[in-house]
Amino acid sequence: MTAYEPLQVPAQDNDALVYGFTPCEGGVCAAEGMLAAGISAGFRRNPDRRDLALVVARKTATCAATFTQNRFCAAPVQVSRPRAAAGRARAVVLNSGNANASTGEQGVQVAEESARIVAQALGCAPEEVLVASTGVIGVPLAIDCFVTGVPSIVAQLAHSAEGAHNAAQAVMTTDTVAKEAAYAGQVSGRTVHVGGFVKGSGMIQPNMATMLAVVSTDAPLTASAAHAALLDAVRSSFNKVTVDSDTSTNDSCFLFATGEAGGEPIDEASPDFPAVAAALKAVCQDLARKIAADGEGSTKLVTVDVLGAATPADAETVCRSICNSPLVKTAIFGHDANWGRVAAAAGKCGVPFDQYQVDIDLLGVPVCRGGLTVPMDEADMLSRFEDPEVKIAISLGMGESSCRMWTCDLTHDYVTINGDYRT
Repeated sequence: MTAYEPLQVPAQDNDALVYGFTPCEGGVCAAEGMLAAGISAGFRRNPDRRDLALVVARKTATCAATFTQNRFCAAPVQVSRPRAAAGRARAVVLNSGNANASTGEQGVQVAEESARIVAQALGCAPEEVLVASTGVIGVPLAIDCFVTGVPSIVAQLAHSAEGAHNAAQAVMTTDTVAKEAAYAGQVSGRTVHVGGFVKGSGMIQPNMATMLAVVSTDAPLTASAAHAALLDAVRSSFNKVTVDSDTSTNDSCFLFATGEAGGEPIDEASPDFPAVAAALKAVCQDLARKIAADGEGSTKLVTVDVLGAATPADAETVCRSICNSPLVKTAIFGHDANWGRVAAAAGKCGVPFDQYQVDIDLLGVPVCRGGLTVPMDEADMLSRFEDPEVKIAISLGMGESSCRMWTCDLTHDYVTINGDYRT
């Protein structure tokens, strides 16, 4: 039997560590100047579940955002998109349980009114308040829960890990855990923090961000620098996640930069920009992996690497095809080392390659070389499936481009969860 070396898969990118940033506590409140809270305001039938989150900068902050490209975009997206484009914001209010999507002009008016209620409570302009919602589509969202809930949540705002965690819990829908991350490091002798939370478990194939995410930093980013850093972070994190190939109507990712770390403003040409941008990317990638690991009904985080593609676009097309293949995902759930499903998913998507140049690894084990089977130890492969993360690597032998994406397995529970989601 010929012995083959595993494919040389690049290490997980984390330039934040290179710049001296390390994980820390605090979530979205890790950054100085950020406050957060989460309460039960009545959007859900269950009074024990938090369903209203509020994230606030003590002072008006630099802001950037990305939004869903779904043409059926929700009312909060319609309201927040032009406000975020101004580059300055004070707060974002988020509710779960109702997406306020496909609700017409009434939905837009409710989104605008909810922002006005928050603005009045904070003493800022309504245009400085962003809005986001998640939940069932097509159901009118009443304003009543904002009227009664906003005074209560404003009173609970805190610059604390608890406040951040409560906010992260309040945006959960089918998520099983709150998803948070934060990093801290030195930039020009000053301590800078980047942190945030995200919600997302199903209807996940973002085309900008994923469901609802709020990230923050106390670095003094300019509006253009914040926008550039967020776009780069989103491209290599949230846009590389898929659970079920469906893009939400409500995807929104917000970045607040308070500047409270001090120092001169940081623009794209600043020597400090790469470090802050790397920390933001690390936070977003951490959150993206947590989304995939918590995919609806999933039991495994799946990392797919496509190597040796002719172009970056080819690499991503093949990677996405493998990640979204129901046959690949169900094979992983069944602990079946069926590499043929990976090969078929790669071959169906229209990217040209020579099948006899293709190499495939499953779980770090060579299973295909030159398009042909490599004998494997089935008992060994079965034991490897006990790991919480399943890694797939495929080399197309066509060039130097690569892509990494994250997904999860497909289980009976996914069908159960989505079969009765609305009712």
